[in-house]
Amino acid sequence: MKTIKITITLLAFCNVLFAYQPSKGIIKKSELIFQPDDVSFQSCHASTIIETDEGLMVAWFGGTHEKHKDVVIWVSKYVNGNWTKPVEVANGVQHKDKRYPCWNPVLFSNGNEIKLFYKVGPNCADWWGEVISTNNFGETWSASRRLPEDIWGPIKNKPVMLKNGDLICPSSTEYDGWRVHVEITSDMGSTWERTRALNDGKELSVIQPTLLVHGGNKLQMLCRSKNNRIMSSWSDDAGRTWTGFEPSALPNPNSGIDAVTLADGRYLLVYNHIGVDKSKWGSRNILNLAISENGTDWEAVAILENDPDKDAEYSYPAVIQGKDGLIHITYTWKRKSIKHLVVDLENVKTKPIKNEVWPVGIDNP
Repeated sequence: MKTIKITITLLAFCNVLFAYQPSKGIIKKSELIFQPDDVSFQSCHASTIIETDEGLMVAWFGGTHEKHKDVVIWVSKYVNGNWTKPVEVANGVQHKDKRYPCWNPVLFSNGNEIKLFYKVGPNCADWWGEVISTNNFGETWSASRRLPEDIWGPIKNKPVMLKNGDLICPSSTEYDGWRVHVEITSDMGSTWERTRALNDGKELSVIQPTLLVHGGNKLQMLCRSKNNRIMSSWSDDAGRTWTGFEPSALPNPNSGIDAVTLADGRYLLVYNHIGVDKSKWGSRNILNLAISENGTDWEAVAILENDPDKDAEYSYPAVIQGKDGLIHITYTWKRKSIKHLVVDLENVKTKPIKNEVWPVGIDNP
């Protein structure tokens, strides 16, 4: 009798797990954009992705290692079912005897022109913003232009174009603590305005916002933080002023995030759902996908990466929704390549995330 009871119990448990295994069905493609042995750089990080009428384009920074002066911006395009060989499109050369590393590219397309914002400088505290552009899907690029003083451009995550024509760029600085602000341009970067810093950088340390669009003039930002949680702030006036930050129900082990407003009005978030005890601080070996109807209450969708090696890194995600409704996600893969996933949410099964705990049954780590 004991054997029968144990068998029935195990079968029931397995049925529960089987009922909540969404990632096995929703991930339609998983691929490295390039093989590490096929490129000249040893390390890469911080990808960004867009979709245009010509196809997908991805950019990232790569070189000997982060902060090395040989780090430049690379681009690859998805053409005829394959990713093109990475091409260098920007560097930090100042003159013959001086160059600086490049950082955090961010792509944006308005349909006629693609802009690639990126940072140049010896470190995150002292970098500045630059931008290049192309109107032929990256066949040629303009000369680099330095952004105005105090304007860094979108710091990691994509800008949002509002219906009134304003491009809202989520930005942050690290020279006086971690502080967030928003930069706004109504003419694709010819002129700018910026908000004040939204936090003091001392009691609350946040950077690298990602923006969600709610109805009317209402926006939301979610931020990476040193305060153990993904932090949230709201604007009711199209990004000019913002509320104080409040902790979300999601943990943050000091790692970048990204989110997107879906066509059906829901919100999709890619992040590292890793506990905040000291042994895991800074870990990035688990990468997660969550969804929300209101930007506040989140449900688990899938675990995209779950590596038992706590030193493995799957980080700095970028996420967009394609014109066909499919989701495209890129992220740093072990600092050796950039990984691309295609996700179909049509038949997704989810479970609520409560008390910062990833629910059992959604590819539980």
